[in-house]
Amino acid sequence: MIFTGLLCGALLGFVMQRGRFCLTGGFRDMFLSKDYRMFYALLIAIAIQSIGVFALIQMGLLQFKAGTFSWLGTIVGSFVFGIGIVLAGGCATGTWYRAGEGLIGSWIALFAYMLMSAVMKSGVLVPINDAFKQYALPTNSIPATFGLSVWPFIILLAAITLYLAVRHLRKPKVPIPSLPRKRSGLSHLLFEKRWHPFATAVLVGLIALLAWPLSEATGRMSGLGITTPSANILQYIVTGNSEKYVNWGVFLVLGILLGSFFAAKASREFRFRAPDAKTAVSSFSGGILMGFGASLAGGCSIGNGLVMTAMMTWQGWVSLLFIILGTWTASYFVYVRPRVQAKKLQSASMTTA
Repeated sequence: MIFTGLLCGALLGFVMQRGRFCLTGGFRDMFLSKDYRMFYALLIAIAIQSIGVFALIQMGLLQFKAGTFSWLGTIVGSFVFGIGIVLAGGCATGTWYRAGEGLIGSWIALFAYMLMSAVMKSGVLVPINDAFKQYALPTNSIPATFGLSVWPFIILLAAITLYLAVRHLRKPKVPIPSLPRKRSGLSHLLFEKRWHPFATAVLVGLIALLAWPLSEATGRMSGLGITTPSANILQYIVTGNSEKYVNWGVFLVLGILLGSFFAAKASREFRFRAPDAKTAVSSFSGGILMGFGASLAGGCSIGNGLVMTAMMTWQGWVSLLFIILGTWTASYFVYVRPRVQAKKLQSASMTTA
C-alpha cells in the first residue's frame, strides 16, 4: 500500500515537469512582470483539491484536524522560505522535479534542503523549532474561527478563482513561437505540445486530491507533503531506522524525481547541466533557507501553499502570503537592484565621458 506514494509522486513529477508548474517562477513573475498566470493556476489546484477533500470528509471517507496555528513560526518561516526558493532556483517540489531533469544545481539545493530540514526536525536546531511553535493560537481552521461551515469559504474561493481564470483566458493571446512538430497523436500531446498552466493546475489539483485517500490508507493522515519526507530520507540514511522514517511520504518525493526523469527523457529535455561556482553557492544557500523556513512554518509551497490552503486553515493562507512576500523581497535584491545599480553606473560613466 505504501508504494501508492511512489505512483502518486510519479504522476505529480510527470505533470509538473511537462507543465512547467513552477511556483517560484510564478511568484517572481507577479513582482517582476505583473504576470499572474501561475498564481491563478495555483488557485485552480487549491479549489479543486478543497472541493474534493471536504466532500470526502463529509461522506466520512477521510479525517482531518486543523490543529493549532503556530503563527510566529508560520510567518517567519514562510518569509525565509520565500527568499530561499529564489536563491535555490525552485521551491521544494520544483527542486525535486528539476533534479529529475539533470540540473546539478537543483541536486545541490535539494541536499541542502534535506540536510537543514533534518537538522530542524531531529538535530541541534530542534530547540529553535520548538521555541517558535510555542507562539500558537488554539484554532487553525478559518471556518471554525468564525463558527461557520467550510462550504461558504470553498464556494467563495471557487467563484473568485473562476472569475480570475475566465478573465485571463479572455485576454488577447500573444503568439508564442513553437518548435516544428515532430510527433503525432498522444506522443505529441504528452511530450511535445506546450501545456497550458490552467490545464496543468487541474491535474495537480486532482493528484493532490488523490494523495489524501492513498496516504490515509497507510495511516498517514495527510495529503501531499515535501519537507518532512525529504528530511526523513536523510534521517533514514543516517540511522537506518526504516520503521520510523520510511513511509508513504518518502515514496511520494522519490516518485516526483522518477516521474520528472521519465517526462524529461521522453520529451528529450533531460541533460546534465553543471552550475558555475556562484550559482552552486546560491543553490546551496537557498536550500538551507528552504529547509529552515519550511520546517519553521510547518510546510513548504506545497504543504502549506497548496494543501493547507485547500483545507481552509490560517496556516495555509498566511504562509502563502509570506512565501510570496519573501519571494518578492529576494527578487528585488537578486534581479531589480542589480539592474538599477548597473544603469546608474552606466549613466555616471556616460556623464563623465
